[in-house]
Amino acid sequence: MKKPIQILWDNHAKADLKLIFEFIKLKSPQGAKNVIRDIIIQSKSIHFTEQYQVDEFLGEPYRRMVVRNYKIIYKIQSESEIRILQIFDTRQNPTRFKK
Repeated sequence: MKKPIQILWDNHAKADLKLIFEFIKLKSPQGAKNVIRDIIIQSKSIHFTEQYQVDEFLGEPYRRMVVRNYKIIYKIQSESEIRILQIFDTRQNPTRFKK
């Protein structure tokens, strides 16, 4: 049986989650909780490293998944480990994202 994927969160991605929560909370505290919950649940749904598409701006080994209006960028560290690097609001200019 294949070992489950270990999902690590970069400090930058954790900070992004907090900023997203604080921004949405101004309009809707429950909405903020729902968005963060959806992002975390989606990140836990990764069952193999190449499950999602290669990011169109960063290329390999960076992959992306989209939850609501947020792009979650992750990097394949090994066959059994990924690192979530950043959560990016897709309504922003993508050139703001840098490696």
